[in-house]
Amino acid sequence: MKKALMFLAASVLSGAALAAGDLPEVEAEVRRVDHSAGKVTLRHGYVPNLDMPPMTMVFTVQEPAALEGLQAGDRVMVTIERVRGAYTVKSIRTDSAR
Repeated sequence: MKKALMFLAASVLSGAALAAGDLPEVEAEVRRVDHSAGKVTLRHGYVPNLDMPPMTMVFTVQEPAALEGLQAGDRVMVTIERVRGAYTVKSIRTDSAR
């Protein structure tokens, strides 16, 4: 019982940390940018906070201005969260280390 309570407390705390904006960064490659729709197609790695396997998919971008200067082939680091049922890129930055 004590282990179950500790697991529950850890789960709640980790969910609270994610809700506070502490999302994991994920490596991705830009496949397409749709400035008019505020969307980006990414080939991304595993997204731990969503338990999402690597794949290519279209995401809504929280701040469409973040798409400025991005083009297909760019390597980026992103944070992704489910917002009102839509998978949303919360932050995106170029991966200058690559």
